Amino acid sequence: MNKIYYLASCDTCRKIIKTLPKDNDLVFHDIKQNPLTEHEIEELYQLAGSYEALFSKKAVLYKTLGLKDKNLTEADYKKYLLEHYTFLSRPVFIINGEVFIGNSQQNMLKVMKALGA
Repeated sequence: MNKIYYLASCDTCRKIIKTLPKDNDLVFHDIKQNPLTEHEIEELYQLAGSYEALFSKKAVLYKTLGLKDKNLTEADYKKYLLEHYTFLSRPVFIINGEVFIGNSQQNMLKVMKALGA
């Protein structure tokens, strides 16, 4: 199942969603309305290879909690990803068993190619 994990209130996510091909077969998962479960985090971890790869160091909470000054472990990244949706680097796409994390232009080109656009 192809999926996008996104935040409906995020302008960047909304802009990206508007650019997706209309005939995509993505299941949309708003991480604020429907927080990620441990099982979903584990699935993303298996595809990404680390929790840190899924973690957004741009999140306001990252700075507010002083996490940038700490040496975070994979267990820490997992804990924070489960605690608050803002720590997920978004959007995250799972397309044909491959994970695409974040909104960089290069990543979005890969997403479009994977979607056949």
